[in-house]
Amino acid sequence: MASKLLQLQSKACQASQFVAKHGSSYYRQLLEQNKQHIQEPPTVEKCNLLAKQLFYTRLASIPGRTESFWKELDYAKNLWKNRKELKVEDAGIAALFGLECFAWFCAGEIVGRGFTFTGYYV
Repeated sequence: MASKLLQLQSKACQASQFVAKHGSSYYRQLLEQNKQHIQEPPTVEKCNLLAKQLFYTRLASIPGRTESFWKELDYAKNLWKNRKELKVEDAGIAALFGLECFAWFCAGEIVGRGFTFTGYYV
């Protein structure tokens, strides 16, 4: 256990030295590449203004989103009503989509349990 701790400590030390040596150049390069997205002047007040703009813009988009949701729901209801006319290809795609959703759910559960298959650590 002590050897693992020493290995982890040395890796952390190496990582911090790398960041100290190359971090500022990476930061400058990143800012230079993305300067078209930077708002001037870069102050706290400007950040607060942008945060409010984002919040209220998303709030204003809710009616359009709900309208899209109801259209999608009507489409699904129509598909269910006319399921006798449903092609095997469409049913297969829907089944694969459901299977993929279930697989992502299972992966999330495994990650949430700390990468164990059997259960939670107690």
